[in-house]
Amino acid sequence: MVRKRPQFVLFGSSIVQISYSNGGWGAILSDIYSRKADILLRGYYGWNSRRAIQVLDQVFPKDATVQPTLVIVYFGGNDSMGPHSSGLGPHVPLPEYIENMRKIATHLKSLSENIRIIFLSCPPVDEVRVRENTSSYFSELVRTNELCRQYSEACIELCKEMNLKVVDLWTALQKKEGWLTACFTDGIHLAEEGSKIVVEEILKVLKEAEWTPSLHWKSMPTEFPEDSPYDLVLADGKTTINPSEWTYHRQIQWD
Repeated sequence: MVRKRPQFVLFGSSIVQISYSNGGWGAILSDIYSRKADILLRGYYGWNSRRAIQVLDQVFPKDATVQPTLVIVYFGGNDSMGPHSSGLGPHVPLPEYIENMRKIATHLKSLSENIRIIFLSCPPVDEVRVRENTSSYFSELVRTNELCRQYSEACIELCKEMNLKVVDLWTALQKKEGWLTACFTDGIHLAEEGSKIVVEEILKVLKEAEWTPSLHWKSMPTEFPEDSPYDLVLADGKTTINPSEWTYHRQIQWD
């Protein structure tokens, strides 16, 4: 019987879409799970939770032949922006944001009895850099750490209510010394150091989750792990060594 790789889907706004850039967390996860699971990117720059629920059936159709094993969801940064006087823009009031995230979780749960879900809460921002980097092409962007905190806490509370796993990015990133400069490229989007924290927190959730089967990379089977006479030959000239579990190439030896 041919074993199909599990699918891990990353679903969210720009922090998901560009998670393969700048040493991003999506790219790191793809490396870690390179012979364990397929990481699929479903990220949409500028989106909020309101727009996400409009396309749930298209991104995650209920009649798909293969359903995801794990979905990691991030929305909140755009939702938490201050409202624009025109009524346009990405802002979503906090009560609606909570209900939108509930709808996303409910839809994902309906796809499969075995689906696993992790939400990422709203990260902080470097308010000074956000103001400095805002182009005159746009109207004023209202992004504050206080708004990020409110949406982060709301996401965490919803996850507790719905028995979902959650990563508290607002707190995790601010634990890093010099986080304001280290974690972001522009005050909003993640630099490599910020992405490393995201990966560390996701792996911690996966390792501690009492899920059967476990989705932590060290517990998952490796694709084509068997020994082969085509592997590298040892110095004795008689035996080969199986490299399928080698991780020495990684700068960080992830737990």
